[in-house]
Formats: sequence, C-alpha cells, structure tokens
Amino acid sequence: MTQELKASIQKSLHNGSRWKAWEPVFWLLVLASPFLLGSHALIINEIAIVALFAISLDLVLGYTGIVSLGHAAFFGMGAYAAALFAKLVMPDPLVGLLVAIAVSTLLGALCSFTILRGSDLTRLMVTLGVALILFELANKLDWLTGGADGLQGVVMGPLLGKFEFDLAGRTSACYSIVVALILFVLARRLTRSTFGATLMAVRDNRLRAMAIGIPVASRLAVIYTIAAGIAGAAGGLLAQTTGFASLDVFAFDRSADVMLLLVIGGTGWLYGGIAGAVVFKIMQDVISTITPQYWTFWIGLFLVVLMLVGREKLLRPWTWFKKGGAS
Repeated sequence: MTQELKASIQKSLHNGSRWKAWEPVFWLLVLASPFLLGSHALIINEIAIVALFAISLDLVLGYTGIVSLGHAAFFGMGAYAAALFAKLVMPDPLVGLLVAIAVSTLLGALCSFTILRGSDLTRLMVTLGVALILFELANKLDWLTGGADGLQGVVMGPLLGKFEFDLAGRTSACYSIVVALILFVLARRLTRSTFGATLMAVRDNRLRAMAIGIPVASRLAVIYTIAAGIAGAAGGLLAQTTGFASLDVFAFDRSADVMLLLVIGGTGWLYGGIAGAVVFKIMQDVISTITPQYWTFWIGLFLVVLMLVGREKLLRPWTWFKKGGAS
C-alpha cells in the first residue's frame, strides 16, 4: 500500500469521524427532553434504553453482517447482574451498572467463539440457543433469580448520592440518556476508525478481507464482545430504573423487537437504532392506548407498508440525517 493511499484512507476516516452540525443539537435536545417533556419521562427512559440495545445489535448486524436472534441473552444478563448486585451487595447504581457491563462483556467474550464458524443459519440457531439456555437457567434458579415471579425487592440508592429515583421517572430518564450518550460516542468512535473500516470490509466480503490480511476471527470476536457489553448496559439500566428483573428480559420477543427497530431505522448507521426506538415506542404507546388488544396488528401493518413503500420515503427526516452522518 503506497503512502498516498494510506494518507487518503486516513483523511477519509478523519473526515467521517467529524461530528455533523446537527448532531450536537440533536443530543442537546435529547438531554433536555426529560425537563421539556417531564410528563413523558417514563417513556423517554424506555426509548433511551431500547435505543442503546438497538445500537449494540447494530454493531454486529450492521457493521459485520452477523444476524443474531439471541441478543437478549446479554441484555438479560446485564439486567439480572445489576439487580442482584443492588439487592445482595450494594445499591449504588453506577457501580451496579459497571458490574452489569462487566458480566455481559464476559458472557459476550465466551459466546464470541460460537459465531466464528458456520453459516448464517448456524449463527442464528446458536445465538437463539444461548438466550433460551439462560432463560431456562433463570427460571430454574428461582432461589436466586425469583424464577417466574421475577427478582423483586430491588431498591436502588440515589444517583451520585444525591438524586433519588422518583416515580415520575425524570432521574431515570436523565441517567439512561447520559449512559446511552457515552456509549454511543464510544461506538461511534469505534465504527469511524480503521477498526470499523475493517469490520465493514469483513461484512462486505469475508474471503477478500482475509486475503488482504485482515484478522477476521479476532475482529468478529472483539466487536461481538463489545456489543454484548453495551447490551448488558441497556439491561442494567432497565433493572435499575424499574427496580425489577424478570424472565422476559431473556425472551425471544425482546430479540425480535430490537431487530424490528433496526428494520425501521436502518442498519450500518448508529442513529438507525435511535430512530427505530423512537418510532416503535411512540407507536406502541399511542396505539396501545387507543386499541390495547390490537396494537400489534397496526405495528405489523406499518412494517409491511414500510417494506413495500420504502424506508426513505416514510422516514425522510431520518434519511436526511443518515446521508449527513453515514459512515
């Protein structure tokens, strides 16, 4: 590789890593949303958690092409780790969140070896199998996890020793948004680096990536482990802000829902998970209020129309953002 080519690649990556003008404005509005929309703080908290979960899946699906139907395994592990730590050790939310991230990252590192070989169908079954195994373990170890009744009695201490988790959810929303922003910045930095460029090379053509010397196996293992840690952070936030952890954090529909978020918002673009989370959660909240029994029908209809008409036509504002900030 010539020096001119190396310089061109470095310049391209540097330009791609720059923040677009709209991004700081967007995040300032997000950070202010719990105060501007105080009556909707609880759903803002849910959106922040689900968006973070979707970002973690986008790292493996959008940037490496690994399809996972068991991403809830890491989400659930983070949720139970944070809840058990708060109940059995100490209620400090920040320390508990770090524990949740560490435990889910370790699980991701162990599971990363299962995705290195086999076809896409094999990976689908393996990732789904891991989530089902953890679901059944959480069900059987009811003396520890509470089983089907869930882990109850989780009481969180005040955030930074000052801010109590109130019923209105404002503290929870601010906490989740700040954590999501920090991890988003880290993920963005990662995907806009040379490491991220090699991930996309692996996604586009694994054999060619191997031929030019990219260590494909180690790249997949690293990004899968990082994504697991971020998913665990989302699960930990859910347990801490709700004070509860139940078996549904490992459920298949949680993995399916986060896949739908990326279908709505788009993959290979970290803001796609955020866009999908906003659209999905608002639709769920509004439609379930109007018709509690049939809200899934209308969301399903929206997805069908989305696929037939095209995402770019229905979500033009987010498409404009994507063109301005895509890698």
